Amino acid sequence: MTKSYMKRLSFALLDAVTDKDPVVQEQVCSALCSLGEVRPTEMLHACEEYLKQHDKLAHPYRAMVLRAMETVLTSHIHKLDKDTASTIILLASSEMTMTKEPGCDWQQAASSVLVAVGKRFTNQVMEEVLSRFQPGHLPHCSVLQTLSSLSLSNAFGIVPFLPSILSTMLPMLGMAKQDSMRMMFCCALQHFSESTLEYLANLDQVPDPTVRRDTFAADIFSAYDILFHQWLQTRDAKLRLAVVAALGPMSHLLPSEKLEEHLHKLLPGVLGLYKKHAETFQISKSLGQILEAAVSLSSRTLEVQLDTLLAVLHSQVCVPVESSSPLVMGSRNEVLRCFTVLARCSPDRLLAFLLPKLDTSNERLRVGTLHILRHIINSAAAQMEAKKPLVLSSMKLPLLDTNNKVKRAVVQVISAMAHHGYLEQPGGEVMIEYIVGQCALPPEQEPEKRNLEGEALAAEDSVQAVSISTLYLVSTTVDRMSNVLWPYLLEFLIPVRFTAALTPLCRSLVHLALKRQEAGADTLLVQCNTHTNIPSPYAVTTRLLVVSSSPYLGSGRGAASLRLLKVLKQNIHPLLTQQWETTMPPLLEYLDEHTEETLPLKKWEEKLLMFLRETLAVVSDNTWICQLSLEMCKQLPCYNGMPQEKNFLYKCIGTTLGAAASKGVVRKHLQELLETARYQEEVEHEGLACCFGICAISHLEDTLAQLEDFVKSDVLKKSSGIFSIFKDRSEHEVEKVKSALILCYGHVAAQAPRSLVLAKVESNILPNMFHCFNNKVLGIKVETKVFLQDPALKLSLIQSLCMVSQTACSGAQPGSFHFSKKAELVAQMMEFIRAEPTDSLTTPLRKKAMLTCTHLISLEPALEAQAQADVIHGCLHSVMALLPEPQKEDDGCQEPLYLGTMRALEDLLTRLLQWNMTPQGLQVIVEHLSPWIKSPRGHERARALGLSALLLHYFLEHLHISALVPFHNLGFLIGLFAPRCADLWPATRQEAVDCIHSLLYLQLGYEGFSREHHDEVAEKLLTLRDKLIHADPNILFHICNNIAQIIAKRLPPDQLISLLLTMFESLGDPDKNCSRAAAVMINCLLKERGTILKEKVPEIVNVLHSKLQEVHEEHILPAAQQSMYCLASQHCTTVVSSLLGRPLPFDSHTCALWRALAVEPSLTAQVLGLLLEKVSGDVPFKESRAFLLGSTPDRVATLLPLAATCALYEVMSAAESGTAVLELYPQLFVALLLRVSCTLGVQLPRNLQAKERRGASTTLHSRSLEPCSSAVDALQALLLRGGSQDVVQFMEQEGGWELLRTSTGHEEGVTQLASAMAKCAGPRLPLVTKVLLSTQSSVYEIHRVTSTAFLAELLSSNVVNDLMLLESLLDELLARQKDWSASVRRLVLRGLANIASSSPDKVRTYGPQLLTAMINGLDDNDDPHRLVALEAMVGLTRLLDLMEPWDLRSVLLHMAIRIRPFFDSEKVEFRTTSIRLFGHLNKACQGDCEDIFLEQVVGGLVPLLLHLQDPQAPVASACRFALCMCVPNLECAELTTTFQKHLQESRSLHFGEFLNSTCKLLIHHFPDLLGRLVSTNLFYFKSSWEGVRAAAPMFTGFLVLHAEPEQRLQVDLEQLLVALQLLLRDPTPGVREKAAETLGRLVKFA
Repeated sequence: MTKSYMKRLSFALLDAVTDKDPVVQEQVCSALCSLGEVRPTEMLHACEEYLKQHDKLAHPYRAMVLRAMETVLTSHIHKLDKDTASTIILLASSEMTMTKEPGCDWQQAASSVLVAVGKRFTNQVMEEVLSRFQPGHLPHCSVLQTLSSLSLSNAFGIVPFLPSILSTMLPMLGMAKQDSMRMMFCCALQHFSESTLEYLANLDQVPDPTVRRDTFAADIFSAYDILFHQWLQTRDAKLRLAVVAALGPMSHLLPSEKLEEHLHKLLPGVLGLYKKHAETFQISKSLGQILEAAVSLSSRTLEVQLDTLLAVLHSQVCVPVESSSPLVMGSRNEVLRCFTVLARCSPDRLLAFLLPKLDTSNERLRVGTLHILRHIINSAAAQMEAKKPLVLSSMKLPLLDTNNKVKRAVVQVISAMAHHGYLEQPGGEVMIEYIVGQCALPPEQEPEKRNLEGEALAAEDSVQAVSISTLYLVSTTVDRMSNVLWPYLLEFLIPVRFTAALTPLCRSLVHLALKRQEAGADTLLVQCNTHTNIPSPYAVTTRLLVVSSSPYLGSGRGAASLRLLKVLKQNIHPLLTQQWETTMPPLLEYLDEHTEETLPLKKWEEKLLMFLRETLAVVSDNTWICQLSLEMCKQLPCYNGMPQEKNFLYKCIGTTLGAAASKGVVRKHLQELLETARYQEEVEHEGLACCFGICAISHLEDTLAQLEDFVKSDVLKKSSGIFSIFKDRSEHEVEKVKSALILCYGHVAAQAPRSLVLAKVESNILPNMFHCFNNKVLGIKVETKVFLQDPALKLSLIQSLCMVSQTACSGAQPGSFHFSKKAELVAQMMEFIRAEPTDSLTTPLRKKAMLTCTHLISLEPALEAQAQADVIHGCLHSVMALLPEPQKEDDGCQEPLYLGTMRALEDLLTRLLQWNMTPQGLQVIVEHLSPWIKSPRGHERARALGLSALLLHYFLEHLHISALVPFHNLGFLIGLFAPRCADLWPATRQEAVDCIHSLLYLQLGYEGFSREHHDEVAEKLLTLRDKLIHADPNILFHICNNIAQIIAKRLPPDQLISLLLTMFESLGDPDKNCSRAAAVMINCLLKERGTILKEKVPEIVNVLHSKLQEVHEEHILPAAQQSMYCLASQHCTTVVSSLLGRPLPFDSHTCALWRALAVEPSLTAQVLGLLLEKVSGDVPFKESRAFLLGSTPDRVATLLPLAATCALYEVMSAAESGTAVLELYPQLFVALLLRVSCTLGVQLPRNLQAKERRGASTTLHSRSLEPCSSAVDALQALLLRGGSQDVVQFMEQEGGWELLRTSTGHEEGVTQLASAMAKCAGPRLPLVTKVLLSTQSSVYEIHRVTSTAFLAELLSSNVVNDLMLLESLLDELLARQKDWSASVRRLVLRGLANIASSSPDKVRTYGPQLLTAMINGLDDNDDPHRLVALEAMVGLTRLLDLMEPWDLRSVLLHMAIRIRPFFDSEKVEFRTTSIRLFGHLNKACQGDCEDIFLEQVVGGLVPLLLHLQDPQAPVASACRFALCMCVPNLECAELTTTFQKHLQESRSLHFGEFLNSTCKLLIHHFPDLLGRLVSTNLFYFKSSWEGVRAAAPMFTGFLVLHAEPEQRLQVDLEQLLVALQLLLRDPTPGVREKAAETLGRLVKFA
């Protein structure tokens, strides 16, 4: 029986091996292996029998079966008996030789089976294989392959057979005519030779140590003769490679004399193959083996062949590699290994061949030779020791090569040399210099970034990167290089060409220096007199300090340079040791804290200059300082083209000269600087000027004297001076010199001591500056043609004048300095400013000029009024008209040049205001700003308002009132700024409020209030200011109204008419927002202060009426709405009737008039009451004739209720209608809600449909006239106006309003509305509910559905308890259970279940009634869609946990039985709800589960576990819950723990792992359930869901896996086996895979 069963299992799986899906095939093979794990012998016999019976089975499938057999044999070969082994051997041998087609997977698999068996049953396998390996007959190719594989896998067992095998094989070689057969012989000979060599190398471990090399020599030579002389000459490339692959290991077994004899043919023969094959790995590998064999016998023939050999091998290395595959790279390595072999036997001849190749200009030859040289330096170090000088001398030409590939190879060779002592030889310094030079390569000079394979190189593989890495590694890891590199590397610090290499140089030097410090304190000191080429301490200090000014260039050269300086402190000066130990670390920390993007460069330079000053102070040696300054001046030309570093060096020179005590040295160096400066480079002017300014701090007289001498010299004349070497020197070059000299004077004035420099301003500094500036250009005086001046010269003059004037006014009393040239200088500055273009800002000229004017204005004497006006007008015109300033991506930071220019203008206007701090002085400036404030261009308005706010704030902060005087122009100023509170630009709006705020406080100041007075009314403006950021016009105008109220409270009566007249002008403002704001503010002022304008009212009304008549702008209409209120107060009914008679849809004017009726609460209540009567008093729709004839329903809205609904919306949209809306809230809410429901799907009359379409295309009205949408809009307006904004917001967030408008979502929308009302408008519900209950008997079904849905949802909120509504609502719903509408009955059940949420404590009280209602719902058969039953299940799920146990006991079984069919429903909601209810039923009876209900638990276990794989996530989640509730009733603690661990909602479920654990526990604790569980699973083998269908066999498999063999009687194995076989034909691969897996586990019952 067992054999038959195992056979059926195996055959079932073997039948499935032909599955088309590779995953299923793999699983079938895995299942077969599982059978073999338990019963290897039976499985192998079954496979053997199957293959015999199915001799037509396709080869790929036979191969799969054989591979499965091989797997089992590999693992269980020790369990195999001799008879079975014999059977398998015969099968595999037969399969292997069944067909003569060579090389198929099937034969390979059969051969592998034999190899697996041969590991234990060597003799039997060899006997069978050798029986098919008979003398005189060519064997099957697979026989040779098997012998070959056996020799590799079991060398110790097979080698003793090789003599007889070889003796049989040798005659066959001549019989082999087909190339494929010959290749098999070659492969066999290769593996036989390799196995023999392994055997001979381990004679101490082999079974027969008597085997010797000579045993095989004759046979191998005979085979060699055929392979080399016959087969190697074939045209077949694969055969040639096979031959050469065999010749390599065979050469070690050839007799020595034969190898020597044939070597002169063998080597050329192998070398010749390089020309015939692109794939050369086997050739190179075999060549290496042959060379090793030849070298081992000290062959003389090799010496003769050496030149040819080297030439061919060299060409192989020089061939470009086209791929980086392991095979290609392996071939290259094998060639290099050949060179290693040759280097060890003939190093002289090898170098004699290689080194001349380095002199070639051919890139490939040179790169290849360098690779070989590097390899032999590393691999043949002993043989190359004496050749070091020769190798070094041969590198001269490669060092000059500019090709990047050659450079990279040279660097690699130098690295190898460093490790083996080459660089310690004479000439090694050249190699080091080469490495440093490559470290200095700029990246842009490396366009080709390709490796030897032609692929793109990473940045770290560039020549520079490789060189940097090599230098650092050599410095830090090669100890013998320390004395070579130190102090030699110091020579490379100063030359400019090595600048890019400074970072790696400094790092290496620091490491070397620290190493020497550790060896001994004195070893670090470098004696310059003994090392003549080593730079001086002054040169090193200057160089490292200057390059540190750009610290992040060159991968962080700043930190590296400073660290080197710190290490060299003893060499720089002995006194600096302690000082630099203290000052250097903070500098390094500062660099670590920043990046290139965040480092403030100016601050960093200041830190470095402070470091230099402190260093000079510590040294305090004039000779040393003078020597340092001399070195600094010498290095200046080195930084041409590096403006940042050069300017910093200028500052260092100025700092050093300032510390020098020798005036002669100072003047000499200053003279040299002036003579050698590169004036054509404008960026150098600043550095030179800074140098003179810093020097003037200590040497003012000498600095000015030197500058004056230079100015008065012939340098500025055309035909002489330092430029006399240029025959045609242009005037432009002279102006560059002038520009620099002027800038020098400015910096001297700015930095020299003020007390000393003021005496020199008018007597020395200014005359010399203007002497440079006022030279003739083309015979025309510059001061009359400013625009012809060189821009750089003008900018230098302005900048210098700015510094001079700033110095003059920077003292404690700036006015004490009388500047006689003030007016002329101001006029000159204004001329410069007016010459600038007004449409662009490209230079800081106007900014500097305005700053100069600002400083000059502070000085005596004062400017005349006209001059001040010219300054204000000119500067405003130059700056305000500029195009909008550029914004960056984050819309935050503006261009620094623009910001600086604006700040200069602000300072200038503020300084002018200081001279006349009166209302008149303020108005003068504001009047200049007025055209810009009203400009149609937003950016101009924004600038003007910003300036105005700044000036008003300054005026207020510096206000001093000596006598009470009126602020006579307050009305005009406020009228100018107030409309701008609604400007299109948010910043402008806020600036306008700031202006008004300052003006109100100015008025309070003029009224006598102190500056500290805090006015609550005025302060409200600041709160409103923050709200002006909103772009919503309604919000803006509301804020403007509030601003107007504040103005009305603080404005003096005599200023009101002035303010109004000014604001009337703003009604025509081009900015419509400002025009509207003016209207709003005018109305507010009239309302608040109209009583004092009694005589002016007619005039004002006439103005407003005329604006309304024109009707060009809609915002004028609200200004007249107060009049409309008066009219409606007298004729309410008439007004309402007439407005309702207006054509639909209402136009904008009609809507505005409706909103005008909401001004006063009592009037609004009257209007709303009348509109309610119109909405409810007529039928909502009429049914068309087509509907009456029986076709599709077509409902058309009636006009009067529709118009009343639209009117309700307009009235309630007005903010003033709130009080009246609250009074009629319940009636309005219910009426509009039912209006929404009864207009679902209702259409407009045809005439209105056409109007609606036209309106939509012409935008005549903003809202839709569609009946339902208009009702929803009105309901929203009611809620908003009734204080229920949270309800509206909640509905918007949840999409409730859209749901209300649709027939399919209306019910859900009503539910959301009720929920929102309960949460956000609870106090309004009693009255709303009372009105709503009265509609339950409505003749319209939709009314009953809507009201029931609303009431049902209310019962889910606790508010029904707070408001004592529970009993009335519950009674009403219970009374509706028999409603003829299924929707109403369903909603009744939902409402009853909602009590669980709102009143859980009441559930037990009403338990029987609730339970009865739910059971009736389960039994409701009048609903064809069973939605009532679904609602009942949902309700029971919510109520069960709250009910009394005795109420449930009698119905638990009934409910379980009724819901069980829904577990496998096609509808996901039914499956989810029924399964979750089943969980609650189990939860309800935990600890007291009757046996009859326990049967339901056990019966539901399988479907619940399987539905964990349900395609719908809610179903799977419900199953998790239900299983966790079921498991306690099984009273198995381990199972409960497993379920709680795996089925947590927050945890992802590994279904296979969980099911495995569950089955293990079920079988262990409930062994009698096996049959029932398996039979239930069989039902789901036919499930319509793939996931469930795949889970069922998996479930079964795990049950079988953990069952005991004796439990097999519970399972109908026949039925199960048939079912699984059917599943193996399932269309889904995943199902077939699980079926195969389960079949493999059924071996348990074998």
